[in-house]
Amino acid sequence: MTKKPLALLIAGALTLAGGVPLAWAAPAIAATTAAASQQIPELAYSRFTLPNGLTVVVHEDHKAPVVAVSVWYHVGSSYEPKGKTGFAHLFEHLMFQGSENHKDEYFKPFELAGSTDQNGTTWLDRTNYFETVPTSALDMALWMESDRMGHLLGAIGQPQLDEQRGVVQNEKRQGENQPYGRAGELIQAEAFPANHPYHHDTIGSMDDLNAASLGDVKQWFRDYYGAANTVVVLSGDITPAVAKEKMQKYFGDIAAGPQVPRPQPWIAPRDSSTRGTMTDNVAQTRIYREWNVPGRGSNDENLLELAAAVLGGSKTSRLYQRLVYQDKLADDVSVDVEQHVLASMFNLQVDVKKGVDPAKVEAAIADEWQKFLKTGPTADELARVKTETRASFVRGLEKVNTQASILAQGQLYHGDPGQYLKDFNAFMAATPASVKAVADKWISKGDYTLTVVPGKVDATDMAKMAGRAAATGAPAPVLSAKGDYKTVASDVDRSKGVPEVSSFPDLSFPELQRGKLDNGIEVVLAERHTVPAVQLQLLFDAGFAADQGRKLGTSSFTMNMLDEGTKTLDSVEIAKRKQRLGAIIASGCGLDYCNASLNALDDQLKPSLDLFADIVRNPAFRDGDTSRLRGQWLARIAQEKSQPTGIALRTLPPLLYGQGHAYAIPFTGSGTEASIKSLTAADMHGFMDDYIRPDNVKILVAGDTTLDKIIPQLNAVFGDWKAPAGKVPVKNIGQVTPPSQARVFLVDRPGAQQTLILAGSLAPSTEAANNLEIQTMNGAFGGTFTSRLNMNLREDKHWAYGAFSFLQNAVGQRPFMLYAPVQTDKTAPSITEMLKEANGVIGDKPLTDAEISKVKVGDVRSMPGEYQTTSAVMGAMQGIALYHRPDDYVQTLKSRIEGQTDAAVEAAAKQIIHPDQLTWVIVGDLAKIESPIRALKLGQVQVLDADGKPVAAKPAK
Repeated sequence: MTKKPLALLIAGALTLAGGVPLAWAAPAIAATTAAASQQIPELAYSRFTLPNGLTVVVHEDHKAPVVAVSVWYHVGSSYEPKGKTGFAHLFEHLMFQGSENHKDEYFKPFELAGSTDQNGTTWLDRTNYFETVPTSALDMALWMESDRMGHLLGAIGQPQLDEQRGVVQNEKRQGENQPYGRAGELIQAEAFPANHPYHHDTIGSMDDLNAASLGDVKQWFRDYYGAANTVVVLSGDITPAVAKEKMQKYFGDIAAGPQVPRPQPWIAPRDSSTRGTMTDNVAQTRIYREWNVPGRGSNDENLLELAAAVLGGSKTSRLYQRLVYQDKLADDVSVDVEQHVLASMFNLQVDVKKGVDPAKVEAAIADEWQKFLKTGPTADELARVKTETRASFVRGLEKVNTQASILAQGQLYHGDPGQYLKDFNAFMAATPASVKAVADKWISKGDYTLTVVPGKVDATDMAKMAGRAAATGAPAPVLSAKGDYKTVASDVDRSKGVPEVSSFPDLSFPELQRGKLDNGIEVVLAERHTVPAVQLQLLFDAGFAADQGRKLGTSSFTMNMLDEGTKTLDSVEIAKRKQRLGAIIASGCGLDYCNASLNALDDQLKPSLDLFADIVRNPAFRDGDTSRLRGQWLARIAQEKSQPTGIALRTLPPLLYGQGHAYAIPFTGSGTEASIKSLTAADMHGFMDDYIRPDNVKILVAGDTTLDKIIPQLNAVFGDWKAPAGKVPVKNIGQVTPPSQARVFLVDRPGAQQTLILAGSLAPSTEAANNLEIQTMNGAFGGTFTSRLNMNLREDKHWAYGAFSFLQNAVGQRPFMLYAPVQTDKTAPSITEMLKEANGVIGDKPLTDAEISKVKVGDVRSMPGEYQTTSAVMGAMQGIALYHRPDDYVQTLKSRIEGQTDAAVEAAAKQIIHPDQLTWVIVGDLAKIESPIRALKLGQVQVLDADGKPVAAKPAK
């Protein structure tokens, strides 16, 4: 689900930090930078409208030979009448079923062309479809998009509807099978009156999905998928002239469609507080609170974003400081604004610390809320949020798909692609008084509170809940403008099929440069001057595997403690300094490595490096900080053990590798409750001495700098770092003998709506000579949308929302895993189908030349799109360093991928896939699935608890 432009860019910037939450940034470094800190880059655009009413927005960005195609239809779930909930989303799925002139899976031509960032999404106010393609594949992409816009109905029949109905229902089951997965649906029903377009959520009800007829869905297309109800944005390696010619050619003959009854804004705030309670299969109590507030783009909504950030947007926010730091009542707090057109939702979420009375938490929230309403935010608090928004925007513009989304939202919702600038300017003009005023107006009363507590899962479809009663004052829909629209005949002969893509652009990847610091630390640089920022990573040979012989979770916990305090700075002061610098500093571990990363704006690189080096080199591991993080960590483990995927990823690796192996650990890296409870400062210092040291690190740098500039800057903060006595320990990642037969381990999750199937065996290291052949084999077997596994369980059987196979990268033997969350009553049949596919690919149904070629050409042709961003370049550098690849690995990848033979890929399948050696971990409602699984006679069956320990067999009745 997409958010408004500024929030979208902030969310995008999070990925640059490896998923670690950003601290809010603030402009307190130098007064001379204040003016610059108020500016953001402008996305220049051209806009034109075709005679049929289709609006086109074009943004030129020629840094990479790719174009983002983003098609937005002005219809979402808020347009659905009573009894037809879920139609907008169901139709989105049908749009991927092929069209009249391409009666095949929609993704196939795109996979062959190397498309990236491809998907479709539905939300309350819109449905969008998007992809980024090589410039030479633009004609193909526009032909495909226009064929399904103008020539769809003849390709939709009852089989297609039944297939995607099943897929959508499993998407609903999969979402609701997660902890707290049913809360959002109930909150939305309680937030908006029964006669409000937002009363139901996008996924809809099972009953309405079951009742959807072929006539219903075809009428939905006729009503809402006309050209005049559509915005297309082209962003990237394209000019307005080329865009106009191609858009007219492919879309000009599509009918405008009827006028659309447009729902009108209706905030429907409550006058008094209401509340409810839900039980769910969760590890801890969670409190949700929601207020109805104005829609996106309004001045009040922009100011409320600032209020949300100050109240609960970061570690230094008021509620986080009060509930987590001061009163120690909660493990996490967040406040945000979910922006929509008719109204937005101001949301508070608190994870209550285990054993704490939720009433105490609510009292503390009320106290802090009243203080905020009384005094408003401080000027310093607002400055931090403003600077963070600006810095995130600067970092987030590398991807052309992000650019297209920003422009599309502005045009679709406001008729102005530049709406993001108006939002930003309103954001930056906010004062403490103006924020206080809107907070008083909108979040001082009328909240709905939902408390989710651990307990038995209620099987009721939340879409059936009555929620808030109907209210007076609902505005009538208003028809969209009539317009004097007409079609223009096209000379495109669609009977010839999809345009062939015969040429593809070459990849431009920076040459790696190398240098050394005074103490011998190796520095690797990739220059990338697209944004004024530098990314830096300290890469240590450590990882979860370094927990061997230690308390499990030591590596990850220790690295997460780095920014909780240095010898001279406490955790709050570190957070404030990061904010004032606009710097992103993160640390963590993977299976074979630990890292610390910095993303700094050019003009703040030196002070950012000073802070970064202090964090890495001088951790304090104070008792108070350790205790706070320990509580949050234990809550995280408990959450993992309440999630089907978390349970499986904690359980499977120890079974695959066996006791004593460095990889025989939960692959979440979080350890166990016992190990984390006993972890001490001495344990963490010991880990630092063994692994986080200058003789066990490489410094990777990517971004807007040169080797001559960065080496002296790095020398100043890391050049005098001396290694401690003793050698870096050696991790035991030796060879493991596979089991003699398949094994089955069951974990009970009573009331589960789906079964999570995870099966694994061991494959060679990522460093294996035939790694590319292994990856190609996996792509065809289960690694892509059109792979055998997904086409079987999702598209053919529609028993799952998705079914895949994947390989976890590792220096030692890596796990090869089959993954499928399936509807409960199809558990045993799904296992049978997975085995059929596995046996077939190494038996009488080997991969075909077409299947292998599809993956190879897709991998080659997608590279220009894959490496648009500095963070993607950094990811490639990390792989080069970890797996001992040559510096020109990416530049020579094309020839090596193309050089793979079918025989070598088929040999990889036989090497990797061993159905009779699979270890199965199956998480679901054993009362419903255990007997059918045992009847399959896969191998020895054992029931485990969420800790992976055997459960005693129940006595026979």
